[in-house]
Amino acid sequence: MNDLKAYIDKSVLCWLATSSSDNIPNVSPKEVFAFYPENAIIIANIASPLSVKNIKENDNVCVSFIDVFVQKGFKINGKAEIVSKNDLEYATMESIILGMTEGKFPFSNIIKISIDNVRKIIAPKYILYPETTEEDQIKSAKKTYGV
Repeated sequence: MNDLKAYIDKSVLCWLATSSSDNIPNVSPKEVFAFYPENAIIIANIASPLSVKNIKENDNVCVSFIDVFVQKGFKINGKAEIVSKNDLEYATMESIILGMTEGKFPFSNIIKISIDNVRKIIAPKYILYPETTEEDQIKSAKKTYGV
């Protein structure tokens, strides 16, 4: 879990995948998120009406965190719930998010994901070419992205 928490802490975006009751998938980037004690992740609901709708219909979700330069990360499967202002945990979660945003991003509620399964994500190049180092990947990615 320490590796996962470190990746979450250094990630700029994560991607939340949800699915409606009709099995129509939706993936959307999330900018404000944190590891939450007791094996969970919290995400501020800043502008995510479809994610919230889907979670209310189907609480199975997937979240991924990827370092685009190293091209490694984590994929998390779990159950999501919408935590609103009248829930007991809300104040604790709100303080974490407000500490991150300094109040600059209003949010109406919080998505809490209880982690069921964690898997590493690794670019195929590391497998196909085992001599590939993270430094090689970073150099290649920076060239590709023009950084």
